[in-house]
Amino acid sequence: MEEEMSSRFHSQICGKLLGDGCIIKQTGRKPRFQFMHRIDDYEWSNYCYMNLKSFIPLNGPKYKRANDKRVKRGFTESYMVQSRTSDIITLLEKIWYYKKIKQIPSDYVDSYLNEEALAWWYQDDGHLKMANGTPRKVILSTDNFTTSENQQIIGILQQKFSLYFSLDSQNRLILYNQSQILYFHQLVRPYLHSSMDRKVIKFNEENKVFSPKRTTIYLPTNIHIKKPTNEINLKLNLLPHLYKIIASRESYLDFYKKRILPLRTIQPRKSYQIIVEQKHWFYLNIIKKLTGLNYSEIVNLCFKLELTRQI
Repeated sequence: MEEEMSSRFHSQICGKLLGDGCIIKQTGRKPRFQFMHRIDDYEWSNYCYMNLKSFIPLNGPKYKRANDKRVKRGFTESYMVQSRTSDIITLLEKIWYYKKIKQIPSDYVDSYLNEEALAWWYQDDGHLKMANGTPRKVILSTDNFTTSENQQIIGILQQKFSLYFSLDSQNRLILYNQSQILYFHQLVRPYLHSSMDRKVIKFNEENKVFSPKRTTIYLPTNIHIKKPTNEINLKLNLLPHLYKIIASRESYLDFYKKRILPLRTIQPRKSYQIIVEQKHWFYLNIIKKLTGLNYSEIVNLCFKLELTRQI
């Protein structure tokens, strides 16, 4: 149990040091760990303090006010948490810093960057951009690291989580792909604090009445179809089963890597003009909303599902 808790501490501190946490060291003195959040995020500051204080000697959140001409009010308000000295912090300073500059310790990050660490980093330095109720972008600010270091982080995120971030002009990590954004959200969702509501993806419930309608479906050429409308509608009978997989976080995360991620592969495709039956539209739209997949990709998944019977 002690080893498990120690591992969790390192994951949490990893997320914090990727985010707003830092280690300060004055000349001739031992290093101290510190993080600061805006006044509105007091609850998040206190939550981090409560989780970390069993492992390092932390003082509770302390109110800070600083003059700042860049903001309209002329000052900023925040809460700062700072530690006393300890052997663990001295060790962390040696791992994360070189000549007082924070750097990415690839081995340490590779060992401890799990889903909870990713969530802590996101809550510290992440941003969710929504437009018309649709998630458009996830940003992880890493502008204090070099481009080379950020490329290392991108590689670790890809290897550990199958997340494909890119760098923007401000040297930040960005996810644009809606399917990837929704998968990222599922990874971090259990670890998002209640005060971080602005970083939670919420969907509006729709009570629409659907009717049969014509649409174009694009499928890989290795799927052979003779009667498109009949055969595709028959496969769409699997949608309730697919929805059950998507609706469960545990099954969805595994399904994403095994089934959804391969859909990124570019393949020759053929188009089919079909009429989708009324009963299928509810599931098509809710699966689309939860996964970010388009209708063609959802139909493709139905063809790939390996079931002993159809629903």
